[in-house]
Amino acid sequence: MGFLGEHECKVDAKGRIKVPAGIKKQLSPSANGRFVINRGFEQCLVLYPFDEWEKVKAKVDRLNTFKKKERNFVRYFYRGATEIILDATDRLNLPKHLLDYAKIEKMALLTSTKNVIEIWNKDLYESEMAMDSDIYAELAEEVMGDDDTPNPN
Repeated sequence: MGFLGEHECKVDAKGRIKVPAGIKKQLSPSANGRFVINRGFEQCLVLYPFDEWEKVKAKVDRLNTFKKKERNFVRYFYRGATEIILDATDRLNLPKHLLDYAKIEKMALLTSTKNVIEIWNKDLYESEMAMDSDIYAELAEEVMGDDDTPNPN
């Protein structure tokens, strides 16, 4: 599974967003409308379909909590992780403390990142993604240059 697309969503006064049809149709039936939402990197939120959460959780649970770095990672990773369920009208109720962390108020931007969905404050996302095509080309060469993947051009 993998997601495609970027979607702007309104956040209502109760912190709910309606999951766009374009994302809903990409969800695995095995997730069964269940998700885990958590803090992500660069001040976004990460929305894991429940089946993907189980895979990531299994990796995190193998870390050795007798090692300080690993223990700190485990603590931070689980900090704020919350199970949420798609309601009958395809909405997710996002926890206020996580919305505050990501500085999301009235609008959210849902973006695809491999097997999860990132939820961003649109301005923070635009700032994070601001790079010209030459910088993007250099980044692509650095991270994908030794790969056998066909060139997208």
